[in-house]
Amino acid sequence: MLRIYVIYERERTLKFYTARRRGSIERRENPSQQRCARIEVRGCVSKPGSALMAEKKQQESDTGPSCETGNVEAMPSPRKATPASPEQAGNSKVRWVSLAVLVFQNASLILSIRYSRTLPGDKYLSTTAVVLAEVIKLLACLVVLLVQHKGNVINLLQFLHETILKEWLDTLKLAVPSLLYMLQNNLQYVAISNLPVATFQITYQLKILTTALFSVLLLGRKLSRQQWISLVLLFVGVGLVQIESSGGSRETVSNQADQSPLVGLMSVVASCLSSGFAGVYFEKILKGTSASIWLRNVQLGLFGSLLGLLVMYINDGSAIATHGFFIGYTPFVWTVILNQAFGGLLVAVVVKYADNILKGFATSLAIIISTLASIYIFKFQVDVLFSVGATLVVSAVYLYGRPNPVPASKK
Repeated sequence: MLRIYVIYERERTLKFYTARRRGSIERRENPSQQRCARIEVRGCVSKPGSALMAEKKQQESDTGPSCETGNVEAMPSPRKATPASPEQAGNSKVRWVSLAVLVFQNASLILSIRYSRTLPGDKYLSTTAVVLAEVIKLLACLVVLLVQHKGNVINLLQFLHETILKEWLDTLKLAVPSLLYMLQNNLQYVAISNLPVATFQITYQLKILTTALFSVLLLGRKLSRQQWISLVLLFVGVGLVQIESSGGSRETVSNQADQSPLVGLMSVVASCLSSGFAGVYFEKILKGTSASIWLRNVQLGLFGSLLGLLVMYINDGSAIATHGFFIGYTPFVWTVILNQAFGGLLVAVVVKYADNILKGFATSLAIIISTLASIYIFKFQVDVLFSVGATLVVSAVYLYGRPNPVPASKK
């Protein structure tokens, strides 16, 4: 019996050391499991066996063997460079299209108006052109609203009755900016008829100054130091350009003797004041209501057309009675009117895709293009004083729309 017991104890001891040696070898071959077991013993949150095994298999299939603890963080896997999504690529294309539209609208409208006002022959009445542009813009906005109502004319008429006639107090608020916009459009024709294109484009940037001042006064907006510096540069640049142009027109046009730089300058300043106040007032109205931009444009178009007819009757009523409404109208004049009507609406559509930097860059680029086109079309003469003033204005326009630099945080 004793011999049997000794043999049994020897075999059990041999099995124990054999199992221990095999476990040591396995721990040497797979140290990650040993580390996981050690961490689990030290106190990681335990889970039910089936859930733990399923989660561990899923984790090992994704990132390899790992353990879950409250104190150990998994090493992040290296990120691969992902190509730009189709949405990001589409937004980039929209931004470039918006830039092209803004530049084309800012440059082509002024050039076309100037060219149409300097052609020989009967001159068209600018008040009639403003009225037609307002009517066309009104009809275009009504078409957009009709599309939004799925072509149902009855629903559109009910919508207009509810939002325009019943809410007549809200509609009446649009009379002020509509009057100012109508005056601005008429003054633009007067200014462009008396100033070279490049001089008008640069001087007309004073609307940035007037808009900024009215924003501070009416909306309580605060301007940064960078924006104040840009406004000073803008004022100095415009002053240099006006000093350069005070000696007379530097273009070669057929009716140069009929032009008055002083009248053009006063018209530009009045236009900038009306534009700045109207823009800020309109922004204040839009922030206070939830009406769509198309409905607001319909309301503006209604008042603009009526007020435009009144101004046309006061200024050119006798000329229209004698020569007719469409005196001096040519296909090119119709192109100018359509550009003014649809161009403004198109800019209103694409401007939501353009930030301040893009708008400032578009304005600066339009000034450069207008100046170069004036040299070729109107034989405009550029000297050093004009070049310095134009450079200051272009820099100020871009600087005003640029975001403020963020100061580095002190550690």
